[in-house]
Amino acid sequence: MKIIIDTWEQRPFAFLGQNGDIETERGTLSLGDYSLAGLTDRVAVERKSLADLVMCLGKERERFQRELMRAAALEAFAVVVESSWQDLAAGKYRSKLSPGAGMASVLAFMARHRVPFLFAGNRENAEAVTAGFLRQYLKGKAHEVKAIQEAVGVL
Repeated sequence: MKIIIDTWEQRPFAFLGQNGDIETERGTLSLGDYSLAGLTDRVAVERKSLADLVMCLGKERERFQRELMRAAALEAFAVVVESSWQDLAAGKYRSKLSPGAGMASVLAFMARHRVPFLFAGNRENAEAVTAGFLRQYLKGKAHEVKAIQEAVGVL
């Protein structure tokens, strides 16, 4: 599996602790921070630290909302957060955004834009969640191709 890492991603995952079948390549993505080679117009993952997320729920809300609206054109998109829901709820960040407002914003974005926010707990888990999300998307596509091949008698 070849994962494309956006050139703007400042602290990219190395995916070293994942299955040995992952290659990475830097590239320009129109959405998200991570995608799959050849499928960048279909699937993406946006990585957020808790500080990044809080900024997107406050000062950068308009820009982030536009990104989520564009993400609706993809077959699969997720926001993977390098923190826990509990950290958001406890306000473990530097911002005037109240924890209640932050949680309400995340829930609103999930409901309105049908985008999952996957709170991984920490960076290591976020890397595994990102790889897993992309891997599951790829497995789903492989099943679709097989079904089509069977339907047309290629197999």
